[in-house]
Amino acid sequence: MGKLIVWNLVSLDGYFEGTKKWDLDFHGSAWGPELDELSHEFGEKAEALVFGRVTYEGMAAYWSTTEEEGEVKTYMNALPKIVASRTMDRAEWNNSRVVSDIAGELRQMKQRSEKDLYIFGSAELVDSLLPENLIDEIMLCLVPVRLGKGTPFFKSAEAAMPMTLLEARPLSSGSVILRYAPQPVVA
Repeated sequence: MGKLIVWNLVSLDGYFEGTKKWDLDFHGSAWGPELDELSHEFGEKAEALVFGRVTYEGMAAYWSTTEEEGEVKTYMNALPKIVASRTMDRAEWNNSRVVSDIAGELRQMKQRSEKDLYIFGSAELVDSLLPENLIDEIMLCLVPVRLGKGTPFFKSAEAAMPMTLLEARPLSSGSVILRYAPQPVVA
């Protein structure tokens, strides 16, 4: 059975992008050989990629047109992609499909997957899936920068959700990869 793993880079003050959509300049200060290697591992370990609509649109625009070559571009374009959306009726990016009942779809996919499913970015989607107890792991790269303002990765919640630390791995860039297992929400 596959796991559902969230991956994102966040600033020390909790933002995953600056004040404008796709304002990700702070990612550059985290990048180095360790994140490059991790990017390649995602392609090997992933059964599929899962995105919210906004993240999907940005990823599709970049990866389907970039002149960058290499293994990451290959897997980003080749892997199956699931788009959580109630407003889109079709997805044009290679191997993509739109799903309106994302929680139901992910429950089924996790049961039949031999590899892991990865959510890249997609803060709104992550926020909707946490109370559903579908996320097995939250993997964050904590970037040593204070943005001051932007879009927070975690949204306000009605209740606290404890997390169990699985790993804390410092990188040569000064960033730290943190892996957490969310504890199930009991209604």
